[in-house]
Amino acid sequence: MSRGTVNRLLLGVVGLALLAAGVLVLAGGLDLYGRLGVDPPSWWPLTSPDQPVVSADSRTRWTGESWWWPVVIAGPAVVVAATAWWLLAQLRRSGPTSVVLPTPGAPGLRLRLRTRALEEAVESGAVELPEVERVGVRLVRGTRHLRLRAAVRMTPGGDPGALAEHFESGPRAGALSSLGLPDLPADLRIRVVAARPGVTGRRRRRGRQPRVV
Repeated sequence: MSRGTVNRLLLGVVGLALLAAGVLVLAGGLDLYGRLGVDPPSWWPLTSPDQPVVSADSRTRWTGESWWWPVVIAGPAVVVAATAWWLLAQLRRSGPTSVVLPTPGAPGLRLRLRTRALEEAVESGAVELPEVERVGVRLVRGTRHLRLRAAVRMTPGGDPGALAEHFESGPRAGALSSLGLPDLPADLRIRVVAARPGVTGRRRRRGRQPRVV
């Protein structure tokens, strides 16, 4: 499961929980149960505007237990730690930050290239291909070797087969030739957008969208 899928699932669950809590508070605060003649069960939270969100009995039910305060302290601490870990995971790149280039003529020389520079070079070559509207390129770690992932959005009526051939013989082959890399497997995702009524021209842009995850 990719990071993007996990993020969407996590945000969806949190959003649904917050939405449900907001609906419950709103229903009780506006006395919707009384106005609609609905009799909620005794354990239902916040059934009237005069009722607190958490009753006094609920707040003090387990305060005399020995485990209560450690749980109260450890619970929020775990939530804060998990949130901080999730935020740091979003800032961390999923792929390498640099690539070691071969130097046949100088065995003792170690030459590194920034990953972003390689990605931008491939993007610049791919965006100039016919019928390409936008390009996003990422260098990721594969099972055994580095892999190049490219997402291309084509103009309406484009030929995905021809684009794949042009990408292979153009930007990818150019990167291998100029950098001297032995091989660089590539995954190419092509999206053809539908034509918009009234739009006769197009504008090419190079950017991170559509994003490859």
